[in-house]
Amino acid sequence: MASKHYHYRIYVLTVDIVVQNPAFGLAHIRDLTEIFTRYSAELCDVLSEEIAKQGGAVATVDMLSWLSKMTLDVIGRAGFNYEMQALQGQSSELSDALSTIFKSTPLLCLIQILRAIIPALRPIPAGNDAQVRVAMQTIARIGKVLLHDAEIPASHEEGTGEGKGKVRDLLSLLVRANMSKDIHESLRMSEEDVLSQIASMIVAGHETTSTATTWALHALTMYPEMQSRLRKELRAVQVHEPTMNDLSSLQYLDCVVRESLRVYPPVTELMRVAAKDDVLPLSTPIIDGYGVAHYELPLAQGTEIILPFLSMNHDPATWGPDAAEFRPDRWLDLPETVKAVPGVWGHQMTFSGGPRACIGYRFSLVEFEFEAAVPSTDVTSRTFIVNRPMLKSDVQRGSQLPMIIRPVGH
Repeated sequence: MASKHYHYRIYVLTVDIVVQNPAFGLAHIRDLTEIFTRYSAELCDVLSEEIAKQGGAVATVDMLSWLSKMTLDVIGRAGFNYEMQALQGQSSELSDALSTIFKSTPLLCLIQILRAIIPALRPIPAGNDAQVRVAMQTIARIGKVLLHDAEIPASHEEGTGEGKGKVRDLLSLLVRANMSKDIHESLRMSEEDVLSQIASMIVAGHETTSTATTWALHALTMYPEMQSRLRKELRAVQVHEPTMNDLSSLQYLDCVVRESLRVYPPVTELMRVAAKDDVLPLSTPIIDGYGVAHYELPLAQGTEIILPFLSMNHDPATWGPDAAEFRPDRWLDLPETVKAVPGVWGHQMTFSGGPRACIGYRFSLVEFEFEAAVPSTDVTSRTFIVNRPMLKSDVQRGSQLPMIIRPVGH
């Protein structure tokens, strides 16, 4: 337990240095914006081709699949300087391995959830354990190659002091920060620690983003007036490649992003384990079966704690009686109870980069109109790492969300 805590401390220290590094400032954010812009525009081209293939007026597409491919291309380029070419239909070892890991069926979801909650069930095999094991080995092998490629320019910069700011992908920045002379040798992350961040970056930058964007589009198909209002605001940005300042000025976009992440958090809950005995103070006392009020909760070392993000985001006591409804305008006048929520972003427990993470909205919503291809009552969700949409009428196909798209004006 102490070893894990030690490695976590190293990781936090290193990431803190990365964030404070000038190379991770405005220039880097601008480069990331250009990457999002490039692949968002490429997605629109691909969707236009789908419309042409299906007759030239409308098309039915699985938006989850296409957004997943786009964000995979983005995280490959922005995270590791690696060209996935998923939007172009190119297959690679890395993309195939990721696909294997994120495949979900109701049975697999149930088994994984039960094994996570009940330690005694963890030896029970799931149907895809062998495939997942091979996929993880593939990711580790490719990760070592990516790590080696990132270490070469980082080593050169640390040795010569030249070229600062030239590397832009997140892995190279992490490696460079880890090799910094400002960090004591005993505090550096091991190769295993750095490699583990590759999987974390992929999940954080790929699956959660594509899933969150898909849920947002799903919400907008149910409220065409909101879709039209957002499109009007996006069209007011006259430049083809918007900057962060352009996006930050879009008030309704910000409201839509915040609300979609509140109602449809891609990660519905997290589990944490107490590293040592501790006491958790409670903002509201718990009344036990004997009528005794408890103002704190003792936690023994090893206690597993579930953080229920979805439940907290839908709590009427915090968000009001319409907490379960999708209403972006609520962000224009938040109740005081919301302002007390200790989330790192947007007074909610869902973490995201706000409108900066959703640059694809600007392209897809300006170019296309979206309609639900299935009744909203047919759409459900299954949690397997992230909370992905599925159809009740076709659960065996796994995660999907078909939508009808048409060029704006048709």
